[in-house]
Amino acid sequence: MSGWLEGKVALVTGGAGGIGRAIVERFVSEGARVAVCDLSKEKLGEVKDQLGDQVITRAGDVRSFQNNAEAVRDCVRAFGHLDVFVGNAAVFDCFLSLERLPEKVIDDAFREIFDTNVKGYLLGAKAALMELKKTSGTVIFSASNSSFYSAGAGPIYTASKHAVVGLIRQLAFELAPTVRVNGVAPGGTLTAIGAPPSLKPFCPEVDLETRRERIESRTPLQIAMSPDDHVGAYVLLASEQARAMTGAIIHSDGGVGVKG
Repeated sequence: MSGWLEGKVALVTGGAGGIGRAIVERFVSEGARVAVCDLSKEKLGEVKDQLGDQVITRAGDVRSFQNNAEAVRDCVRAFGHLDVFVGNAAVFDCFLSLERLPEKVIDDAFREIFDTNVKGYLLGAKAALMELKKTSGTVIFSASNSSFYSAGAGPIYTASKHAVVGLIRQLAFELAPTVRVNGVAPGGTLTAIGAPPSLKPFCPEVDLETRRERIESRTPLQIAMSPDDHVGAYVLLASEQARAMTGAIIHSDGGVGVKG
């Protein structure tokens, strides 16, 4: 791929770290200008220093419609229009099973995870919709192998990512033929996705090598994926090469769906 996104303008949430940052870097290399929304002002500063005038940054919380709307506004002010909205910000449940999940934190954990992983995508798409309709643009949500299979997380995260699949399909139906809505479902990736405040005290520390071995053992391809392994799928869906695709989800998970 080279120049697949020339002239495109994208907004990426959770774009200052992990898979989100890899998406931003690749989009810029493919010719796009990108607005990056993230909670971390420090990481946003690093992205700006690295990519310069090809990006603008906005500190914000995807759980707030106002913050999403401000990110869209800043993007359009800076770059003139919006072609691609990537809902990517997410939090994880640390594989906490129902049995290990403390009763006292379930309400808070459920709200924190669903508000970020599901409502955050809905609010972002809502905030971006009018601008995307002007450009016949596209929405891309980060799903997960946990959107389809068990054992990739605990019950709360898994349920939230299953909900993302429903959101993709419903919005693809509602917004056709003007706006396309698709997703990418990464598998186990060596990235620092965080837990919500309610679960952090219950999340065990796992060193990088152990994480790598666990991921490799779960995938037929026997690879522990990096953020860069997934970004080609986002480039494809953001480009005109995917003009016939809506309601589709690309599995970038090392083959977990074919495991016997």
